[in-house]
Amino acid sequence: MKLFDLFEKRADNDTKELEIYSGMRVVVESLEGEMLFIARLQDPLRDTAVLLQYSEAECFEGAVAKVLDETAPLPVKIRGYNEWECKAVFMEGRITSRQTHVWQVESLNIIKIENERSSLRVDTMFDAVILSSDGDYADKRSCKLLNISVGGAGISSKHRYYKGDKFLLKVKLLEDKPSFVVYCEVLRVVQRDTASFEYGCQFLELTEDVQNQLARYCLA
Repeated sequence: MKLFDLFEKRADNDTKELEIYSGMRVVVESLEGEMLFIARLQDPLRDTAVLLQYSEAECFEGAVAKVLDETAPLPVKIRGYNEWECKAVFMEGRITSRQTHVWQVESLNIIKIENERSSLRVDTMFDAVILSSDGDYADKRSCKLLNISVGGAGISSKHRYYKGDKFLLKVKLLEDKPSFVVYCEVLRVVQRDTASFEYGCQFLELTEDVQNQLARYCLA
């Protein structure tokens, strides 16, 4: 291998390592695509890291129990979202349980990086309401929620907005839960016809509790 090629490969690996960081929210799946748990990635170093698991939902407890029954490290797929660079990061590795809700990752490797919103996106067709961000809740405009992820949403509306516009989005995702009200910024605008627009929006100023609720909804 030529020295230049070696340097280029190392530079590429260094760049990839910058895509993951302590505190990154990730989703851990089996190689077959079965959801295991949601976690916070901590202390990434070369090809190792620690996963601090969030309290598991009931529907995933069985899957986690299967992992705990394994005596050898379990190969998994890990999907994360780089909030600083707005990139989806796809990884693979092998996990073992260190203690309750703490997992060790070995052979951690980034296999793909995509410049898009989090891959945990759910298609919907819910009625929603856009509220003015200046607190004037009397200024309401109806819209449709087309899809939603932990990081943002796609909506359609007859009202014209522009890239950089900010507003509050109110939508009821679950019948037995209160409506979500999230602060949004328009990132993309697509005009479907003279009176119909679709917007790709980024969520702003989300609390960790709301992020967890959105993640659980998308994963359900």
